[in-house]
Amino acid sequence: MAGRIKADDVALVKERSSIEDIVREHVTLRSAGPGSLKGLCPFHDEKSPSFNIRPAVGAWHCFGCGEGGDVISFVQKVEHLSFSEAVERLAGKLGMELHYEDGVGPRRDEGLGKRSRLVEAHRVATEFYAGSLVDLAEARAGRDFLRDRGFDRTAAEHFGVGFSPRAGEALTRHLRSKGFSDDEIVTAGLAGRGQRGLYDRFRGRLMWPIRDITGDVVGFGARRLFDDDRIEAKYLNTAETSIYKKSTVLYGLDLAKKAISRDRTAVVVEGYTDVMACHLAGIETAVATCGTAFGVEHIKVLRRLMRDESDLAPAKVVFTFDGDAAGQKAAMRAFAEDQRWASQSFVAVEASGKDPCELRQAEGDLAVRALIEDALPMFEFAVRTTLGRFDLVNAEGRIQGLRAVAPIIAGIRDRSLRPEYTRTVAGWIGVEVEQVAAEVGRAGRIAARDAASGGGAPGRGSDGAGHGPDGGPRGEPEHDRRDEVQVMPHPDLRDPVVLAERQLLQAVLQFPGQFDPAELDAIDTAAFTAPAHRAVHDAVRAAGGPGAAASTGVWADRVTEAAAATVRPLVNELAVAPLPTRIDGATGLPERRYLSSLLVRVQEVALTRRIADALSALRRMESGDPEAARALSVQLQGLQRELVALRDRLG
Repeated sequence: MAGRIKADDVALVKERSSIEDIVREHVTLRSAGPGSLKGLCPFHDEKSPSFNIRPAVGAWHCFGCGEGGDVISFVQKVEHLSFSEAVERLAGKLGMELHYEDGVGPRRDEGLGKRSRLVEAHRVATEFYAGSLVDLAEARAGRDFLRDRGFDRTAAEHFGVGFSPRAGEALTRHLRSKGFSDDEIVTAGLAGRGQRGLYDRFRGRLMWPIRDITGDVVGFGARRLFDDDRIEAKYLNTAETSIYKKSTVLYGLDLAKKAISRDRTAVVVEGYTDVMACHLAGIETAVATCGTAFGVEHIKVLRRLMRDESDLAPAKVVFTFDGDAAGQKAAMRAFAEDQRWASQSFVAVEASGKDPCELRQAEGDLAVRALIEDALPMFEFAVRTTLGRFDLVNAEGRIQGLRAVAPIIAGIRDRSLRPEYTRTVAGWIGVEVEQVAAEVGRAGRIAARDAASGGGAPGRGSDGAGHGPDGGPRGEPEHDRRDEVQVMPHPDLRDPVVLAERQLLQAVLQFPGQFDPAELDAIDTAAFTAPAHRAVHDAVRAAGGPGAAASTGVWADRVTEAAAATVRPLVNELAVAPLPTRIDGATGLPERRYLSSLLVRVQEVALTRRIADALSALRRMESGDPEAARALSVQLQGLQRELVALRDRLG
């Protein structure tokens, strides 16, 4: 057994170690009054700081979770170390030699030989890989890879980039020569154990050392270079070990933490080369995840550094994502966690889809800085990405888009922000603020109901009413709708506009001779709001219009044959359903005024919709284009005159 550390040495370590400096490696602190500092607790999630330290006393305490102690207990808890390991770690930082009760230090396989030995193995491996990148001929592929992306030898050395030799045991032999046991090498994740003994985990790859927040190397990211590499994955990462947890580690954080704390800003990118490109371009706050999605634990780490506190001016976090579908999906995942921050979240996506590394290669450092500076607010990105799937030129598209984004607004935790966001989104869509507010209220009620029933709130991008992000039924098959009767929704006759459409189609099918074919043909299919009614109108046109009706019976049959299978039952229904109006007993016909009113009503709705479209376009129009606005205003005036004339027809 190893001897205990002498009590005098323990006391000396506590005396010499600055609790303020040690805590600042993990938490950004600010004054909490004379002789006291505070920050966000590293041991539980919180929005307001309740973690306090008193440097003069050498003590810390969290008034939120109740944890507390001295500098040694802090290191024990934050780095998951034993008492002896924590003392040894602090002594190492001080360059202080420890003495033990029996005159000997800890054995290599306990105490210092656990975490510290694993960290030391990674340090030695980092130096070995870095030397291999420079010295080995086979590493030319790695040097070319870096050079092609604008990284010179100085940049590689700054980030510790290296190369793992293709020989299967090169690193293992080197570590053995430095006194590491096979068990230590395997436990560190640097080698695997096979039938023939140990083999290097990484072979023939470009290597990035992954450091924890204190700067210790705890793992590696490895990039494929050779086509004959039997492992096809482009990137490999160290498997999780006792010192490497990918859910809490951020690549580049050791280099970025001071700038993140100073600027209260963090930039989250997607890859190691993106971190390098950002730092070299002057974005010193850039970090990246290591082989996993950005998650809750990563948020906690950054929040503590940024002082992401609710009682301060908002901090800022910028996410950069590729411009492809996968990048948009990743951005929406980040948005799903947005309300875990008190900070303002932004998204930066380069117009042509370049990542920061590619952008730096193509356009230089200024372009990278501009990308970050011009980032869109996360909320705006999420809403615009969702609205981008809809055609906002027509009323149907605007309604579908509104239904899709309403849950996003309703999900904003800070209720005081919702009215402003509601007004903003109304302008983007081109509808009235009251219409957006009503839909947001509806989405909120549905979310609350679902949560109360245990079904969970509808996801962002769902309207909470059985509709998916595109406004269509969830899970609806993508095959031809003409062959599925149940796919065509039945018209909602509670809507007076839909009811007028139905009566007009009834009259056309039952009394075709009472309509001027040209007048009926002038009604565009889009004038019908119900999809089923549009389909019936299409069938009427396909059958030749009322002018082609030789007799009422034959006419209805022709329209039925021309109709899609989805609406043939509806055509049959309309052809026989009684009209809700008086029929002349002598002629067997409805009154002419009634038929005219149906025509005018459907045309009026279509014209009103065109006016609404024009008004919406006018609202969305940029203020810097007066010519286009003037032309649209003229068009709007013409439509309004048409509407007045149409209504005058009924007297």
